[in-house]
Amino acid sequence: MQANDPPTRLGFGVFEVDLRAGQLTKSGRRLRLQEQPFQVLAMLLEKPGELVTREELRSRLWPRTVVDFDHGLNKAISKIREALGDSVEGPRFVETVARRGYRFLADVTVIDIADRQRKAALDDLARPGDPPPVGLTVAGTSLKRPIRAYAWALFGVCLATVLVASIFWLLVSPNQSPPKIRSLAVLPLENLSGDAAQDYFADGMTEELITHLGQISALRVISRTSVMTYKGIRKPLAQIAAALNVDAVVEGSVLRSGERVRITAQLIQVPADKHMWAQSYEGDIGDALALQSKVARTVAEQIRVTLSRQERAALERSKAMNPEAFQAYLAGRYFWNKRTKDGLKKAIDYFNQAIEKDPNYAEAYTGLADAYALSGDWEYGILSPEVAFPKAKAAARKALALDDSLAEAHTSLAFALDLYDWDWESSEQEYKRAIALNPGYATAHHWYAWHLIVLGRNQEALSESRKAESLDPLSPIISADLADALCVAHLYEESVQQSRKTLELHPYFAVAHYQLGQALAQKQMYNEAIAEIRRAIELSGGNTAFESKLAYAYAISGRTEEALNIVKGLEARESRPSSTDPHLALIYVGLGDHDQAMIWLNKAYQARFNPSILMRPAFDPLRSDARFLDLLRRIGLRP
Repeated sequence: MQANDPPTRLGFGVFEVDLRAGQLTKSGRRLRLQEQPFQVLAMLLEKPGELVTREELRSRLWPRTVVDFDHGLNKAISKIREALGDSVEGPRFVETVARRGYRFLADVTVIDIADRQRKAALDDLARPGDPPPVGLTVAGTSLKRPIRAYAWALFGVCLATVLVASIFWLLVSPNQSPPKIRSLAVLPLENLSGDAAQDYFADGMTEELITHLGQISALRVISRTSVMTYKGIRKPLAQIAAALNVDAVVEGSVLRSGERVRITAQLIQVPADKHMWAQSYEGDIGDALALQSKVARTVAEQIRVTLSRQERAALERSKAMNPEAFQAYLAGRYFWNKRTKDGLKKAIDYFNQAIEKDPNYAEAYTGLADAYALSGDWEYGILSPEVAFPKAKAAARKALALDDSLAEAHTSLAFALDLYDWDWESSEQEYKRAIALNPGYATAHHWYAWHLIVLGRNQEALSESRKAESLDPLSPIISADLADALCVAHLYEESVQQSRKTLELHPYFAVAHYQLGQALAQKQMYNEAIAEIRRAIELSGGNTAFESKLAYAYAISGRTEEALNIVKGLEARESRPSSTDPHLALIYVGLGDHDQAMIWLNKAYQARFNPSILMRPAFDPLRSDARFLDLLRRIGLRP
């Protein structure tokens, strides 16, 4: 290293900072520190013991920021103190100089001076395009070295070669057992651009990596809904892994600059906190999905799962991406997952925007199909089934025409065939095809469970529901619908416990309160049931399905007048869609008026309603009624 070359590695106490790699470690263990706080720390380490003014920090790190500088700097200093275990009151590392700036208090030493020469020599030996040695991360560009440094550099090369050979032998030795990794979570990739507007891109890269890895049947990969819970949250990896019940985690970052993108990822086995692999990939923005494919393939190689020919081919595939369409698609899925009327309406708008930006974007059509399907379902009733379900089916078929290998599209079509066509055989084929293509797609298992419930195959349905929950353990709708499935199976106490588990994680999720109220009503705990259903109505802004369940609870608890008031209100609504017909039937069952219940069920039949509502215990009083049995036969279901 020349005298004027800056050091690449600094140490203070038990901490080390690799300025080139952007890493902070404590006793050899890497600590997570975002890009902006890391750059602030690097500036403080440049002048230990000296004042670094706020103006210096602003001019170098926030040159174009006016409004958010103070907030951004204060947050960065807070993150540094959190990582170092430091405090404002008794600082050991970072001292605040009031209204002026900050001073780094600890002694700072330069370590590993030959690091640049060794890595530069390795760069000379590795041809461009070659994969990096196993266990090493190769990033950055070659550095100029003086002639006198080559002796040390060549020594470093020899040492590194021996280390690499040793690591390789350990990995492939028949005496070594491969790591038993059969489940993992891809934590939200960190956006290193410094621009919060680029968060959607990092989130999208996270989702793509999950989708790629989810196609491996031997691997359980946690779905996006659950892992995004940890976005921006710093918790020990072992704690996150325990909550998600996984053997390993993938974490990393995305840096997008202009038309270039760099993805950095590492694989960590837990709870041992063993770093198994790390690598950086760089390319044009249009190659972003291809880079994700490379990451997924390498992860599969590192954990030594056996890939089928189909899985290997799937990991090789990559597609070009329109960033604006991708952003609209992600927004659509975000609102779709809310499972509210407003959320579904916004989801449809965003999916249509994505299609407008990219008419060949198959995933956007699947999102549109799913949003229309739920909009016409009895639980939401935004659109009539006659309008919603044909649109859902058309969008799903368009997605399959664009990409027949897309598991999401087969799932969307299966759901539409269930809801509107009542084509149970074709629907089952589509679900099985979707699960074969992507065993890690939680929604496929989730909706297939409801297909099985309608067919009366409750034990299989519960198995699929639990599979969906294992893939997406923090999903509010999957957890709540498992409680619903347990209620359909007449396992009321288990249903109550499942709903309470959901509400511990998602106390404001209306569907979970509704499901809890449903099970409590079957347990004849009427006051508690009514309280939960009222809470669901309040949180949902007046969901018709929840209102009908409240009227049913009033009816079976003897509060007939209150039940009839709700019935009259629903029947009198001018804008009432046909999807409310089965709700009215439900209330009349509670009132004991089976004739009126069948009148409304026959109206629902004409509107092609979702018959899963008939499987609920509330309809048990009709199961011996010849008219009800005839209705089931017309729908294609066995009594």
